[in-house]
Amino acid sequence: MGLHKFHLIRTSLATLALMIPLHTAMAASMEEEQSLVDRATLTVRDMFSTATAGSKVTRYLAEARGVIVCPSVFRMSIAFGGGGGGCVFLTRDAHGSWSDPAFYRMSSANFGLQLGMQDVEVMLFVMTDDGVQSLLDSQMKLSADVGTSFASSGSGLETGTAGEHNTSIRGVQKSKGLFAGAALGGSKMRVNSAANRAYYNQIVGPEDIVISMRVNNSGADPLRSALSEVLTTAQSRPDKSSGQTTTTNTTTTQTQPVATAPSGSVSSQSLPPQ
Repeated sequence: MGLHKFHLIRTSLATLALMIPLHTAMAASMEEEQSLVDRATLTVRDMFSTATAGSKVTRYLAEARGVIVCPSVFRMSIAFGGGGGGCVFLTRDAHGSWSDPAFYRMSSANFGLQLGMQDVEVMLFVMTDDGVQSLLDSQMKLSADVGTSFASSGSGLETGTAGEHNTSIRGVQKSKGLFAGAALGGSKMRVNSAANRAYYNQIVGPEDIVISMRVNNSGADPLRSALSEVLTTAQSRPDKSSGQTTTTNTTTTQTQPVATAPSGSVSSQSLPPQ
């Protein structure tokens, strides 16, 4: 074997040895992102498991320009807290088809909690083009500003949402732990560029994924299908409250305090200005 050929083989083997850890790391990262997508799919189905034609979540999704799904966010302590979690953002085109997900991270630092919050599923409904556009930036703060204001969670999904006609983003949450008056206001949504790159195996930004829709990962197909299926199913369910007496509704309102909600309840309320 010639010396030149020997060196060529040795160089090739060394290059291969360097590439193997890289491919392993990329595969592990993609598995992590796929896990987030899979959990987001379960969150969507969970949020709409009891939704009816008259539910606010049904109306929100029917009118939404896009959705943000955060399967697990906020592990907060008593009185002081901070938290966050991974989220995915999808938009719907003029034909009703959902894009593949762009990856984000939500982070917050709140002071007003009276009870600990262990784990919360969150869905945000982006109602306007301005709301979509604000999410295409590398970072967006959820606040009462025009274009990024939204209705957040509290108790009583069917209670009125003050000023909801002026909101670009509306939200619901489902708690798996105790909470009291937890607000998403002041939270930041940041593009997770590393996750987007890993999931689509190329450098892409949110606009490439949710606007031009030039990339695709078949692993997200169940999530895209779930968004269409839960809306169809919810719209076909009659409202449970139809035919109920006024007395029953009044009793329910009086026994449900605004500051707390039972574990697993889905809720929505106005977000105070931040």
